[in-house]
Amino acid sequence: MPTKLPNLLFDFGGVIINIDYNLTREAMRRHGSSIEFTQAAQAELFDLMETGRLTPEEFRQGLRKHYQLAATDPELDAAWNAMLLDVPAERLALIAELRAQGHQTALLSNTNQIHIEEINRRLREQYGFGHGIADCLDRVFYSQEVGWRKPGEEIFRHALEQMNWKAEETLFIEDSPQHIETARRLGLRTLFLTPPLTLQDALPAALRAFPREYSASV
Repeated sequence: MPTKLPNLLFDFGGVIINIDYNLTREAMRRHGSSIEFTQAAQAELFDLMETGRLTPEEFRQGLRKHYQLAATDPELDAAWNAMLLDVPAERLALIAELRAQGHQTALLSNTNQIHIEEINRRLREQYGFGHGIADCLDRVFYSQEVGWRKPGEEIFRHALEQMNWKAEETLFIEDSPQHIETARRLGLRTLFLTPPLTLQDALPAALRAFPREYSASV
């Protein structure tokens, strides 16, 4: 019997889409204040937004109040979206190739309604996707929609249960060490994607090494 191909669980930002947190911090600063937001940690306001406990309007009002920002709704949205860069076509092509080979795929992303709408709008315009990134994968799991966020275990368990995947048969591709740590604790295999490596650089080698743990390096 052929060996089952590993399931592929992708992070979004820094893995499929390029991001630069500094651009959002700089854009917010132009409206009056820096914000507490990095890849490793963020203020409670952002956690609440990413778990669907704030509407976009409540989030904007929270930004104005907490950081003394003087900006309109469109200006705040533009500053918040400034971190979102491009989705390279070669990454989408790699995912499509792996799906064609028989790999099951899913997205597991800490994100929010404003970012989801903006990214998917861009993908529709650039690539003609009817449903944005969901067109490229078997399933998407957004923290905004499921009510949990990484690095908590709940969102990983939810994705595995919904996909009917076993942890040991799943490769999690991520660029944040705290999320990798949770995945490993739950028994998933992991690919820690550290810059300047990209998905197309490191994923093929990680799949060849599967089920052994793979450490990408330049």
